Amino acid sequence: MIIKTSKQQGFTLIELMIAVAIVGIIASVAIPSYFEHVKRTARTEAITTLLDAANRQEQFFVDNRQYTDDLGNLGVVSPTENGFYTITVEIDNDAGTFSFEAAPAAGPPLKDDECKTFVINDAGLKTATPNANSAKCWGN
Repeated sequence: MIIKTSKQQGFTLIELMIAVAIVGIIASVAIPSYFEHVKRTARTEAITTLLDAANRQEQFFVDNRQYTDDLGNLGVVSPTENGFYTITVEIDNDAGTFSFEAAPAAGPPLKDDECKTFVINDAGLKTATPNANSAKCWGN
């Protein structure tokens, strides 16, 4: 006489629920961390562009004894490389001042409620809005 034993195939409901719970826990930690990383990366694009623009503006002043409001004269492109920010400049040659601003144009910066716009001026003052703690936005 031959007795057949059946082997269980598949997962039980409890095993499946444990796997779903583990995936949920991992996702709850990983997803916010990923989005924070994406925001910081986008901010870096604005910061790098503004610092470069301010340095080029100072060099332009040394060469021409005045500031320029034409980004093309400085070799600065707007929008930025990935198109995340639009760069604008305001100058006052009578007062000898300038100010560059990076405003969100597309992508992750549009959803960044902590650091929307970045500004740097001729004195090197770095600010960000709406965050009162600009040092956090600028990575200091």
